[in-house]
Order: sequence, then C-alpha cells, then structure tokens
Amino acid sequence: MRSFPTRHLLGAALAVALSSTVACSQATHGIIPAPKVDVSLAAVPGKATAVFAGGCFWGTQAVFERLKGVTKTTVGYAGGSASTATYDQVTTETTGHAESVEVVYDPSKLTYGQLLRVFFSVAHDPTQLNRQGNDVGTSYRSVIFFTSDEQKNLAQAYIAQLNAAHVFSKPIVTDVTPLKGFYRGEDYHQDYALKNPENPYIEVCDRPKIAALKQQFPELFVDYKGNGR
Repeated sequence: MRSFPTRHLLGAALAVALSSTVACSQATHGIIPAPKVDVSLAAVPGKATAVFAGGCFWGTQAVFERLKGVTKTTVGYAGGSASTATYDQVTTETTGHAESVEVVYDPSKLTYGQLLRVFFSVAHDPTQLNRQGNDVGTSYRSVIFFTSDEQKNLAQAYIAQLNAAHVFSKPIVTDVTPLKGFYRGEDYHQDYALKNPENPYIEVCDRPKIAALKQQFPELFVDYKGNGR
C-alpha cells in the first residue's frame, strides 16, 4: 500500500526506479481483440454508467476521460459502505473499497464492450491480484462493478474469451460484482493526472497509459482538457 503523501511527493530518483516495475497491461499479441459479444450502438443519444476499478484511480480516470462518447468521469470508492468511503479509511485496506472510476457515456457513440476492451488493454494489468505494480492492497484490485445483468454477462463473456485465447500470459483475476454504491472521492483526487502532469508518479504510471490509448485506439481518443473537454 502507498499512501497519498508518498504518491504525491514521489521523488524523481524513486520514479526512475519504479519505471522498471510499474504495472503495464500488455497482451501477448499486442492490442487485445474486440469482444465477440457486445451490444449495438443505441439508435438515439442517451446516458449510461459503468464503474471500473484497476489500481490507482488517477490513471484509470486519465484513460476513460479521453474516450469519445464519454461525457463525465468521477473517481471514488466502491465495494464498501458509505461510512468508510474516505481516502484515509480506504488506504487502511480494511474497508472493502476499491479505488474506482464512474464513467458516464453516450451509448449511441460508445458501447460497453468498447469500454471493456480499453479497460483490459491500457487502463491496467488484469492479471495482478490485489495490486497494480508497487500499489499493493485490495483497494487496488481489479473489479468490474456491473449495474445490470447485461453488463454482467458482457463482462463475464469477454473475460472468458480473453482467457480461452490466452491473450495474457497469466489468467485474468478481475472480479465481476454488482455495484452496491459508488461514493465520490475527495476533490483533490478528481482529474489528478490532468492537473499534475509533471508529478513523477503520473509521469511513470499514468502518462504511458494515455500514450497507449492514443496509439492503440486513435479512433476513440480525444484530447481531454477538463470541463468542456
């Protein structure tokens, strides 16, 4: 587990040392295949919500907020109770929460399957259990918090597809579980990677994810600049 002050004040020398061990989500054959089972784009614009956890929420948000069709992202906590949904409590690794990102998107422009593909391709390493690189603990676990049976079925089908094809060198450990509550994180965590691009932790852990998204999914990438995109 690494506390916020350590992440925030990470020195340049430590950042260089971390660069060789930071988690990278790489398929064995490059970009991972699209889901064989997905929904069609909606006929009319609308609003849908997905919630993902994949390590430090700074980097997960930095990826999803740069997708065409995503209208809003919020970092927060899921998997525990409202009474324990604060950063100081979550970092004790005793609350059951995972650092998560709520993604609001237009299903006429982006499918849930496309979100899953990005999640498994560049947002995190889905084969690391209860950690991402040097961030260790259950709050950094890989989770898809589904909000409907359709999301549940799509997520489980895609994980089965990727495991059957041995896309990754190790089995996927991502949990698929119902969303019982999403609790917005503290203001200083929102858009953290955008607001602190020269923070060594962001440089080592999160900016490579943004670069990978742009390279692997140029048709989905947008240059996010904050509110108003």
